[in-house]
Amino acid sequence: MRQPPGTLARYTTAARINHWVTAACLILLALSGMALFHPSLFFLTALFGGGADTRAIHPWFGSVLLVSFALLFVRFVRHNLWERDDTRWMVAIRSVLANDEEHAPEVGRYNAGQKLVFWGMTVLILVLFASGLVIWDTYFFGATTIAQKRIAQLAHSLAAVAIIGVWIVHVYAALWVRGTVPAMTRGVVSAGWSWRHHRKWLRESAQRR
Repeated sequence: MRQPPGTLARYTTAARINHWVTAACLILLALSGMALFHPSLFFLTALFGGGADTRAIHPWFGSVLLVSFALLFVRFVRHNLWERDDTRWMVAIRSVLANDEEHAPEVGRYNAGQKLVFWGMTVLILVLFASGLVIWDTYFFGATTIAQKRIAQLAHSLAAVAIIGVWIVHVYAALWVRGTVPAMTRGVVSAGWSWRHHRKWLRESAQRR
C-alpha cells in the first residue's frame, strides 16, 4: 500500500494489529471481570455464554493480553524512556491542555502523558497477571493459601479498577487529539499533525530520510 503524499509513517501493520489485539483483550477482560465482580453486573456473563463459561475464559483472556502487551512493550519501550524534556512537559501541562503547545518542550515520538500511560499499563498488567495466577483455582488451587488468595483477590480488583481508569484516559486523549486514532488505523499521520504534537519526532524522522 502506497503512503499518501504529505504523510509520515507512524505505525507498521504489525504494530497496529498488536495494538488492537491488546485493546480487544482489555475490553473483554473488563467486561468479563465486571460480570464476576458484583451480582448487579452478572448479566454481562451472557456475552460469554453464562457464569461458568465466563469464569473459565476470563483468565485465558488475561494470558493472551500478557503475551500481546509483552510484544507491544518490546516494540515501544525504547520510545517511552523518561527524559528531561518529559519533566518540563509535565510542568507545562496547563499550556498543553489549553492547546498552547508552543509554550511546551518539543515532543518526541511520545509525550510524557503517553509515557505514563505506557508504564502504568505495564505495572498494572503485571499485577493483574500475578494476582490472577494466585486465584486461578482450576490450575493453581493448592499452590497458595486461602489468606494469600484473599490478598491476591483484593490486589486484582484494585488493579482492575486502576487499569480501566488508565484505559479511559488513553481513549479520551486519543479522541481529544484529532488525528491520533487514524494513526493507529491507517498507520500514517500528516506532517502538520506531527509538527504540532510531536515536533521533535518529526525532526528526527526527517533526518533519517
